[in-house]
Amino acid sequence: MNRCEASGLWPQPEHIIMYFTYVLQSLKDKKLYIGYTTDLKRRLEEHKFGGSDSTRKRLPFRFVFYEAFVSKEDAKRREGYFKTNKGKKALKLILRDSLVI
Repeated sequence: MNRCEASGLWPQPEHIIMYFTYVLQSLKDKKLYIGYTTDLKRRLEEHKFGGSDSTRKRLPFRFVFYEAFVSKEDAKRREGYFKTNKGKKALKLILRDSLVI
């Protein structure tokens, strides 16, 4: 056990809850969908099979980006930023080789 583990500053993986901000791109209308979740795999499956009212009519989607956070507030803040015009421009610059135009 190292010093961080012994001091309690380094939590065990099973005690860490991660929050994910993620971006999908609709292949139907080419627009982005931005969200956040604690269970990325489950949420992507929901989107894939039309389990989300907000994306059902825009299927199919491509998963193009995610970021992981240890703070729910940080993930929500990032989601909010990506939904602004400035945030969308930043995303399009970051993902310029990944997005379908």
